Amino acid sequence: MFSSENKKPKQSSTMETSTQQNVIAQGTKIVGDIASQGPFRIDGTVEGNVKTTGKVVVGKSGLIKGTLQGENADFEGKFSGKLILSGTLSLKSTAHIEGEVHTTKLAVEPGATFNATCSMKGTVKALPNEPTKARPSEQATQRPERQA
Repeated sequence: MFSSENKKPKQSSTMETSTQQNVIAQGTKIVGDIASQGPFRIDGTVEGNVKTTGKVVVGKSGLIKGTLQGENADFEGKFSGKLILSGTLSLKSTAHIEGEVHTTKLAVEPGATFNATCSMKGTVKALPNEPTKARPSEQATQRPERQA
């Protein structure tokens, strides 16, 4: 009976930690790599690599120098380095991004600074009526007709 009661609180505490947000407060500086399964809010400074499966929010006073890998990110602050996202990058009007960006979707508000090389790759869907193979043969048959 006691063992079953002890198991229940452990299960609920693991559920709570997966939904909690990691916060790096203003005035905090972290030098090194960070890896997390949950979302992040960064209002301080991070110099290093940040890797997470959750969403990253960088506040107005936030700064990341290094590599950021994740799913989605919202920037109000500054970033310098390599940014690799599998989802959406949202830049607010106060954002300042420099470096290299790889993302699927990009949303930029007026006033944001975006000085980066950007590669946007998403799911490539083939069009059902796309005549890519027919075009070279059509051009080959049309050219002799036009010349004749």
